[in-house]
Amino acid sequence: MFIWLDKLIQLLVEKIFRVSMETRLGSSIHFFFYDTIKITILLGIMIFAISYIRSYFPPERTKKILEKFGGITGNIMASLLGIVTPFCSCSSVPIFIGFVEAGIPLGVTFSFLITSPIVNEAAFAILLASFGWKIATVYVITGVIVGVIGGILIGSFRMEKEVEEYVYQIQMGETEIEQMTSRDRLNFAWDNVKDIVKRMWIFLIIGIGIGALIHGWAPAPLLAKYAGPDNPFAVFVAVVLGIPLYSNALGTIPIAEALINKGVGIGTALAFMMAVTALSLPEMVLLRKVIKPKLISTFVTITGIAIILVGYLFNAIAHLLI
Repeated sequence: MFIWLDKLIQLLVEKIFRVSMETRLGSSIHFFFYDTIKITILLGIMIFAISYIRSYFPPERTKKILEKFGGITGNIMASLLGIVTPFCSCSSVPIFIGFVEAGIPLGVTFSFLITSPIVNEAAFAILLASFGWKIATVYVITGVIVGVIGGILIGSFRMEKEVEEYVYQIQMGETEIEQMTSRDRLNFAWDNVKDIVKRMWIFLIIGIGIGALIHGWAPAPLLAKYAGPDNPFAVFVAVVLGIPLYSNALGTIPIAEALINKGVGIGTALAFMMAVTALSLPEMVLLRKVIKPKLISTFVTITGIAIILVGYLFNAIAHLLI
C-alpha cells in the first residue's frame, strides 16, 4: 500500500541525510519518518470515517440504546457501541455516572468501559498501517470479546454495593439529543480529526521515536529469546508491566510494531498495548471517585486475565495472521 512512501523515505535517508540504509542509524531514521507519515495519513482517514459514524451515537443516544438491552445482549451491545464511541480516561467518570443513573446494569457499563479505550479508530488505523487488515480485524474482535466477558463476570458478582453511594443519588436529567444535518456531520468529523491529532500527536511522535530506537538498536536475538512467542511467561510479564503505565494506542502501537519486527510475539506486544490502554493508572485513579477499591481490583484482575488469554491466542495463531 505504501511502497511509494518506503522508496521516498529511502531516498530521503540516503540522499538528504547521507546515511546508508544498511546502518542502524539509517534504519532508525527510515522507521521514524516512514511510520510518522504512514500513520498520519491512515489516522486522518480513519478518524474522519469513524467520527462521521460516531455523530449518530452521542453519549445521550448510546445511553438510551443500552437502556433497552439486558443480559448478555446488553454486554454485547455495550462493547459494540464502545467501538464507535471511544472515550479517554478523563471522561470515564461522567460516562460511568450517566450509565448508572440511567439504570444500566453494572456489568453492561463495564463492558463499555473495557472495550471503548482498547478499540477505537486510532488503534484500528495504526494497526491497519502497521500490521495489515488481518491483525487489525482480529484485534477489534478480541477487544469486543474482552469487554463482553469482563462485563459478564463483573455483573455476575453483584458488586453494586461497591459503587459509591452518592452515584446512585445523582439525578443528571434528560439531555436533548442534537439533530445534525449531513453538513454538520462532515464538520463534526473534520473537527474531530483536528482535535484528536492536536491532542495525541505528542504520543504518536514519542511512540514512533521509541519504536525507531528499538527498530535500529535493540538486540533482536535477546528480545526474541525473552519476549518471543516461545517464552510462556512473556505475555503475563507484558501485561503486568503495561498496567501501571499511561499512554494510548497512538503511542503504544508503533512500539509494538518495532518489538514484533525484532522477534517479540505478536500476542505479547498487543497484550502490552491492551493493558496500557484499558488499565492505565490515571483511569483507575479517576474511577476511584465513583467505585470502591474492591470493584477496581476485580475490574483490573478480570480484564488483565482476559488480555493475557488474548495475548496467548494471538501468539498461537500468529502464523495465520502474517
